[in-house]
Parts: sequence; structure tokens; C-alpha cells
Amino acid sequence: MARALLPWQRVLVVGPSMVPTLRSGDALLVRLGARIRPGDVVLASFRTLPDRWVVKRAVRPAEGGWHVVSDNPFAGGDSSVYGIADVHGRAVLLLRRGWWPGRLAEHNHAGERNE
Repeated sequence: MARALLPWQRVLVVGPSMVPTLRSGDALLVRLGARIRPGDVVLASFRTLPDRWVVKRAVRPAEGGWHVVSDNPFAGGDSSVYGIADVHGRAVLLLRRGWWPGRLAEHNHAGERNE
């Protein structure tokens, strides 16, 4: 990952993989390059899908990356399916859907309006 100009990234949660902790439409403030510990909610990308960024829970360091899981055991899409993930940052602030100003709370990652 290229070094970010600013160490903060806002991220919109899309999908049910982190329910009950996070819901689709929630916004996160992520500290890029932050120290990661087991149990942290993180922004990551799987080595098998490097262009897809995901929000998951860090479980343990593995092979120079992290084993990450979904909080929702029925959602899948974690390291048990895609393997080791490279973690880019740690979530430090959660804003529930509708609390984030501007487009982030109104549109999903594809630019479609959330209902």
C-alpha cells in the first residue's frame, strides 16, 4: 500500500459481515498505519483479492499479515475463505448510520443512494 498523505480514512460499512458490532451504513474513522492488536476492528485487503478492502476483526498475526474474521459467523468472507490479509489501519471511531455528515451516510461505495 502506498503511504497515505493523511493518517486518517473514513470508511462506509457495506453488508452484514460485521453484525452485530457494525451495521451496513455505519461509518468508521480508521487510523492508517496504526498498531494492530488481536481483537481490533481493522481495514484490510486479502492477498488473494488485493483490490477489495474489507472491514474485519483481527485475530492473530500470520505469515507477515493477519488472520481476520467477520463478527457475523454466517456471513463468511474472511480469512477462512480468502487467506491472509494485509491490515492497513485500525478503526478508532464509529458513527452510526445517519450521523456522518455529507455523502458518506447517504450513498454506498458504488454511488447508489441508500434507502
